[in-house]
This record gives sequence, structure tokens and C-alpha cells, in this order.
Amino acid sequence: MSAEDALHDRGRALEEEYFRRKDRELVERLRRKTETEAATRAMGSTTGITDPDVLRDLLELGFTPETIGLLPLVPVLQVAWAEGGITPRERNLIEKLATARGITPGSPADAQLMDWLANRPAEAMFAGARRLIHALLDAGSAATADLTADDVVAYSEQVAAASGGIFDLGKITFEERTLLDTIAADLKSRRR
Repeated sequence: MSAEDALHDRGRALEEEYFRRKDRELVERLRRKTETEAATRAMGSTTGITDPDVLRDLLELGFTPETIGLLPLVPVLQVAWAEGGITPRERNLIEKLATARGITPGSPADAQLMDWLANRPAEAMFAGARRLIHALLDAGSAATADLTADDVVAYSEQVAAASGGIFDLGKITFEERTLLDTIAADLKSRRR
């Protein structure tokens, strides 16, 4: 085999490898697109929401059809985390609220909630959740059919009052009150 033939064969092998890699990338992109479309359809079916932007935002925040029931509890969690940690009383109340919302022990939603109770969600989660709660409330979504903005604020106030004050007499701290006012204003100003 001449040097020219070897060089030609090497060039051909590199070219084939390049196209194999491009094919794999295209297949992977198509697979991800198909998965995203399926997840969007499933989320739409679960929530009753048809707005693709809202569905995309729910998925981007990490919600699934199995965890969407947690969405109204995100402001409650934000209030619980307002002072840097969740007290046992706040945790107990949040778990009771979750159970009342149909979150069952051992479910994907329960696992997500336990993670959020142990690890403070990012600020973007809290802000995004309030915006999405508004969208679901406005749309009359099945995920929030039994709630109003006032209910979400009331749950948050219950958690804020669960611990704090002198001798744990349920005083709402300044940080919690400020956050409650923000949540209430945000959810109510978004309502039509």
C-alpha cells in the first residue's frame, strides 16, 4: 500500500467517523425532542393547560405530572426557608398540607418534597412557581382546582406562625411577614 493510498484510507476513515458522530448527535436530538414532546403532552393532560410556554416552564422547573401537586406548596416552602432553615413544627405542617393535597408517602412528589425540605430550592424556583401558580389558577387547571390565591397565602401564613417568637408562641418574624406580603401581592396582582 502506497503512502497516498494510506493517506486516502485515513481520510476516508476520519470522514466516516465524522458522519457517524453527526448521525448519533441527530438521533440523540430527535430522541430528546420526542421525550420533551411526550412530557409536554403528559403535563398538559394532567394540568389541563394548553399554553406551550406554561407547560415548558413547568417542565424546566422540574415538575412532572407526578409532582405537579407540589406547585402550590412552593410558596409555603419559601416561607419556611425564610430564616435559613425549616423548624420541626414547620416541617410537620408542610407534610400535613402535602398529605391534604394528595401527596402520598413514597411517591415521586413525596421524594421531591423531602428533598426540598432538606435542601433549599433556588430562588428561581420560588419566583417561577408563583408565576406558574397564577397561570394554573387563571386557567382553572385541575392541579389547582381546589385552591385560590388566598388559600396559598393562608397556607404560607400557617407555616410562618408555626414557629418563632418568644417561647415559640407563633409570632411571624419580620422576614416571614415581608415574604408573605410579597407572595400575597404577587399572586393577587397577577389575578385577572
